[in-house]
Amino acid sequence: MPSNTAPPPIDELSLAIARCRICRDCPAGGPERRMPHEPRPVAYLSATARVLIAGQAPGLRVHETGIPFNDASGDRLRQWLGVDRETFYDRSLFAIAPMGFCFPGYNEDGHDLPPRRECAPHWRQTVMEAMPQVELILAIGQYAQAWHLGPRRRKTMTETVSQWREFLLANREGPRVLPLPHPSWRNTGWLKRHPWFEEEVLPVLQREVCLLIG
Repeated sequence: MPSNTAPPPIDELSLAIARCRICRDCPAGGPERRMPHEPRPVAYLSATARVLIAGQAPGLRVHETGIPFNDASGDRLRQWLGVDRETFYDRSLFAIAPMGFCFPGYNEDGHDLPPRRECAPHWRQTVMEAMPQVELILAIGQYAQAWHLGPRRRKTMTETVSQWREFLLANREGPRVLPLPHPSWRNTGWLKRHPWFEEEVLPVLQREVCLLIG
């Protein structure tokens, strides 16, 4: 639900996010669940961008550089959007706010852990209220889809993405949502098994982005 107070200005909110250390100082689940490394929140908020890229959580390279999608996943995402790096990082055109602002670390199999549980409950609603101009949310992966689609999300990510027309064309208040798989190289097999994504979804994605960034 929207808060009863006005959201802080973008610059003020961005600074507050950059200083956030909740996952280190007040971790959900108790002290034993604290972030295993120094947090480095990464988010590009905007007062003008009409497209919001809502990802999962930064990877290690993003954690090291402080630049969102500054990796192979970002290269693939930019291909999907049909934009170059300069356009992608223009904060007047794109806002980038993952569900978890910090790199969560790896599990025992070497895979990225899920977004930290502290982040979205504390920040997400405030972030969305601070950017009322957003018209299109690119919900990348199951965590972003769960928050932005709520009960409309399907049981699996594949089912959710396959129903993209329903979400994109939904006549409802607020920005439209286009669910996408994560552009990670780990999803290359998924893309090969579901050629309809590149054939049907990407042309619409690129058209929508082109219209909104002018």
